[in-house]
Amino acid sequence: MDTEPKFFETNPQSGSVGQPLDRVDGRAKVTGQARYSAEFNNLPGLVHAVLKTSDVAKGRIQSIDTSAALKEPGVLAILTHQNLPKLAKTPNDAQSKKAIGAPMGFLPLTSDQIHYAGQAVAVVVADTLERAQHAAALVRVNIAAEKPAASYEDPKAELFDPQKVQDGKTPGHTVRGNPKAAFAASPVQLTHTYVHAINHHNPMEPGATTAHWEAADRLTVYEATQGVTRTQKALSTMLGLAAEQVRVVTKYIGGGFGCKGSSWPHTVLTVQTAKAVGRPVKLSLTRPQMFTSMGHREDQTQTLKIGATKDGKLTALIHEKTSTTSPWDDYAEPNSRIINLLYACPTFESSYQLARANVMTSTFMRAPGEAPGSFAIECSMDDLAYQLGIDPLEIRLRNYAEKDPSNGKPWSSKSLKQCYARGAELFGWSKRNPKAGATHDGRLLVGWGMATASYPVHNNQGTARVRLYADGHALVQTGATDLGTGTYTVMTQVAADALWITPDKVRFELGDTKLPTAPNSGGSVAAGTVSSSIYMAAQDVWQKLIKQATQDKKSPLFRAKPADVVVEKGRMVLKSDKTKGEDFATLMKRNEMSDVEGSGNGKYGAGYESGLAAGPADSGHQDDMAGHSMHSFGAHFCEVKVDPDLGTVRVTRWVSVHAAGRILNAKTARSQIIGGSIFGIGCALMEATKRDQNFARYTNATLADYHIPVSADIPEMTVEFVNEHDPYINAMGVKGIGEISMVGVAAAVANAVFHATGKRIRSLPITPDKVLETKMVQV
Repeated sequence: MDTEPKFFETNPQSGSVGQPLDRVDGRAKVTGQARYSAEFNNLPGLVHAVLKTSDVAKGRIQSIDTSAALKEPGVLAILTHQNLPKLAKTPNDAQSKKAIGAPMGFLPLTSDQIHYAGQAVAVVVADTLERAQHAAALVRVNIAAEKPAASYEDPKAELFDPQKVQDGKTPGHTVRGNPKAAFAASPVQLTHTYVHAINHHNPMEPGATTAHWEAADRLTVYEATQGVTRTQKALSTMLGLAAEQVRVVTKYIGGGFGCKGSSWPHTVLTVQTAKAVGRPVKLSLTRPQMFTSMGHREDQTQTLKIGATKDGKLTALIHEKTSTTSPWDDYAEPNSRIINLLYACPTFESSYQLARANVMTSTFMRAPGEAPGSFAIECSMDDLAYQLGIDPLEIRLRNYAEKDPSNGKPWSSKSLKQCYARGAELFGWSKRNPKAGATHDGRLLVGWGMATASYPVHNNQGTARVRLYADGHALVQTGATDLGTGTYTVMTQVAADALWITPDKVRFELGDTKLPTAPNSGGSVAAGTVSSSIYMAAQDVWQKLIKQATQDKKSPLFRAKPADVVVEKGRMVLKSDKTKGEDFATLMKRNEMSDVEGSGNGKYGAGYESGLAAGPADSGHQDDMAGHSMHSFGAHFCEVKVDPDLGTVRVTRWVSVHAAGRILNAKTARSQIIGGSIFGIGCALMEATKRDQNFARYTNATLADYHIPVSADIPEMTVEFVNEHDPYINAMGVKGIGEISMVGVAAAVANAVFHATGKRIRSLPITPDKVLETKMVQV
């Protein structure tokens, strides 16, 4: 069955989709015309809010003295748990949290309890930011402090086995086959423990909210969020308003990496504050507050047991994870997901343990679960290869999974072998000396490492509206957001090709709950879902035009059956005689149609068999789609140079090859992979938030002390994509690349460090002290 969308069969190779089109929003950003959520300064009577936060991680507020602060010029209000306007619902119980869709089961300023350092205890409002900051410093909060628990390593923290983790989606315990018996019987057995430091997102734009009550029951919020619809739901539920009474606008985002994927407390506190003072209020988190206000990647330990035959075939995988969670939630990254599916293995078991500590709830951070999980499995596969004297690439090919081991389903598409082959060719992997610690560049040790990447294609839905005008331009609208990764650009390309016009004729609008609903920008869902929605909406436009043409006596298509008409090069023509037809502009002008509007739903499995009809796929295809496992795959290859005296590690060469379905823009896609790889290199070598074990406070909560890569740390990167067609995932065949770009990166770096030094470091980040302290591994 031919399942390729008909639009792409007839569109010429010179079409816009796939081309390296420059960012359509680039000029607005570099000239300052793009307005971010903290830049709507023209609202009438706009005032500024600042959070007063607790230095204590656990205790109760005894008193709050606001007298000095209230005497300062320009101070309008100081709101605490004693006088903040009440909400209709808070996330402070499990049922309400679920209804709200909040990331954390506790909202500050709802009681006198302190649960974590950095918790907001007051909101100070003044007519200028400086006055609000000064007044906040004058607020005196008396807290009866208690001894906090800092992490799962704290003796006071009690471990427990959760039923589910990752917001109630992933089972706390999974078993496939009899892994314990298989491991015990395996001739080759490896057991290793991997440690992952706390990581924080630190996007360029901090969390920011500007709230404007336009009437007593009508609210507009300019919010730094990855999903306007999710934020609208959270706010309307907490406020007791209908969704249409709350408008959320996010035209530009300065990065997020997951921390802006949920609605955090500062957002609703700003809204409550605006209600209290009767004026629009703006609140921007400070850099230190970003470490205690929008989640983080949790501190975690993984123990992975691998059983194998002497020729390197896996027989058992047993994965155990321990991590820190908040006093209220059972959140943990689902690391076991990638370990269960990456390689063919007959048995598998995973289990999670959590410890409650005085920290805020952790959250999604780029490739949640897959990034830390891949560190464990990919380093262990490397260890297995060295122990058996097998090339690390070969050991992965020997365990290549032809179907998804976690559920037995065939892949919707999988081009991982091609990624391996092309990556190895570009990197020169065949020239690698197999002996660890044997390659030098002068006094520096040189190491080569590689790792596999994979990320699921999450099933999601979204809608779009397309309006085509008779003069040849189009307006395309959807409530998606652009994290800065190129949504404005790639959706302009999709719309242009679907309508057979040039990109400069397309006006694309996003980031507003007044527009058709779209999913969050996160989990690599936006590109596939939103592009498919736009494609389907364009097909709806064409169907309406075809219907009009077949009913128009002056049209060459008069009385033709709509099913017998196709669209080629912007013209509606008969399948049987393509000389008979006309373009949309001629038809519309003759019928005095100023515009035609269409809508589309980008759900998975839609619009394949029907071509221009673009209706839902038939039941047989839906069943077929449900029987497939949908994932992107890729491979990273890394060279490092290690100073044996200083312990410093520098990445000197990098190659990434990915298979991720249809690539919508060659330039923005390459940038996505480069950005994710840099993110992973930072995780591997630098990034770690330090939490004081006595006071449960972060000691390096600034960008000066929390180290991230800069340009000098990163070499030129080679990125390629394997051309891949997937007939099952969505109408555009797009898988998404934002998350997979980070998966396996830390492992590739760690594997290269081992090859350079013969030292296996299983604790991230790999800092110079660890390189110098770690003993050589006998291989």
